[in-house]
Amino acid sequence: MKLTRKRILIGMVVLAGVTYGCEDFLTTPPQGQLDALTLANASGVEATLIGAYRMLGGWIGGVGLWGASASNWPFGSVPSDDAYKGSEASDQPAINDLELYQWGTSGAETYLNAKWRSVFEAVVRANSTLRLLAAVEQTPGELTEAQANSIRGEALFLRAHAHFEAWKVWKNIPYYTEDDTDFRESNQGVDPIPLILADLDQAIGLLPPTPRNGEVGRVTEWTAKAYKGRVQAYSGDYAGTLETLRDVADNGPYQLEANFHRVWTGFAEFANGPETILAYQATVNDGSPSGDNSNWAERLNFPHSGSPFGCCGFHQPSQNMVNFFKVDAAGLPLAISGGDLTPLTATASWNASDAELEGGSTIPVDPRLDWTVGRDGVPYKDWGVHEPDWIRDPTFGGPYSPKKHVHEEASGAVSNVGWNAQHLNAVNIHLYRYADLLLLLAEAEVEAGSLENARVIVNQIRARAGVAAQGPGTSADDIAVPIDDPSITWADYEIGEYASFPTQEYARSAVRYERRLELAMEGHRLFDLQRWGIIEPVLNDYIAVEATRMPHLGAAATVTDVHNVFPIPPVQIELSRVGGENRLVQNPGW
Repeated sequence: MKLTRKRILIGMVVLAGVTYGCEDFLTTPPQGQLDALTLANASGVEATLIGAYRMLGGWIGGVGLWGASASNWPFGSVPSDDAYKGSEASDQPAINDLELYQWGTSGAETYLNAKWRSVFEAVVRANSTLRLLAAVEQTPGELTEAQANSIRGEALFLRAHAHFEAWKVWKNIPYYTEDDTDFRESNQGVDPIPLILADLDQAIGLLPPTPRNGEVGRVTEWTAKAYKGRVQAYSGDYAGTLETLRDVADNGPYQLEANFHRVWTGFAEFANGPETILAYQATVNDGSPSGDNSNWAERLNFPHSGSPFGCCGFHQPSQNMVNFFKVDAAGLPLAISGGDLTPLTATASWNASDAELEGGSTIPVDPRLDWTVGRDGVPYKDWGVHEPDWIRDPTFGGPYSPKKHVHEEASGAVSNVGWNAQHLNAVNIHLYRYADLLLLLAEAEVEAGSLENARVIVNQIRARAGVAAQGPGTSADDIAVPIDDPSITWADYEIGEYASFPTQEYARSAVRYERRLELAMEGHRLFDLQRWGIIEPVLNDYIAVEATRMPHLGAAATVTDVHNVFPIPPVQIELSRVGGENRLVQNPGW
């Protein structure tokens, strides 16, 4: 939440005594004791709830590192056709195994275990809030009914979100409530989806329609409704998705941002705009000596040493994905105009070129390309023109840089403390935004046979994409300009709208293609391929072509049905053992 700096710090100090404790507590004699009695008041439960919100960012000291990233870049993006690991082979070699679909290695386990620890720490904090709230409610007058309802609804929502994050990665997970006393729960015979939906339904009934106390970042009734539709879509309940998300789209408070640049930006005036449904509220220069409340787990994903950022060159866009932004004369994706529908084939004409798509090319492209990808010869927001020496090892990661999560120089959203502080910024991490919701709704419309409804939704998103393109970026005023602005000399931006969706197959492909274009590099791609049931043909085709561009991909394993879920970290299975029996059971095939 964008609470006052003082309240955030108080909340985190109080919480530090509730969970693991901070590092100083390991070497400093105890100065006092915090217990349930100390915290059993309005301030205590509010502080504990703030600690639960903090885990939306994934990483926190002592709970994982890069694998805990809220954006899921190591899991949803790098093992997909969107991105390479990037950087160089010897740095963070564990991610090599994720990129090469060798997910059962000890290296991959380190990243998976960071994610497991992060999401279940989030569950612990949400449940701690619910238990403490029950104690506080025993004191008459400590909380109003409205306050108690909202706190309970917020905690239930955060618990549902954390379990959903775990479900996306592993599917077969335990589900923890505030009544559980043993963390060694079984994942057998548990269907998490009804439990997640039950928490969300309860939250919908408890939460107010607008953020409590006017504090943006707090979840509301509409956040929970929107998220319910997301869970329904991911679990294949398109009838439920249709009912839920039509209500949100027709009656909710959300709308698309005026232009794409405002979605991912460090400018404070655009943070938590009308498109934001749920975001990690990153902050910098807030009193944290290491910048821990910033966009910390994204810090590897900046251009390398020749750039203004100095490090580290991870999460680089793939040639496949860059090629996908090419359009035909009507401004539609080449993939759709070429008739390459499902599965999406990497050997098709849209992906024929191995050449770097540099600035100055006359090939027409979707303007979202240069909000998503750093290309040589193209302005990189307002940091100057992207140059070849910004890339750490082009033979391993290709010539492109990630861009969405990077702050603008003029925004002032950079940290002044912490290791390589230029990487730490206050760009909120969009965990769920309205364009994502609309495309999930469009999917449901297609499956219901409402092709015209789906076409209208897709065209709405494409119309927004055509409002503005990357400008010369010399000041805050010209980072975004009209797509035909005369200052643009590095690209031919074209984007058109669909005149019709002639068949259900065509409509389904158009919606799926739009998700890739709109949400590229945001950590959704692998999970989309998994839930659509096309991970094997798409990624095996991708590997076959991409290995000719990036030789290290020649070592990739064949993608099979087992890759529809990640393996549960073996260390967590060992920790679940009771009386010689593992409560957690490994996912099939791993």
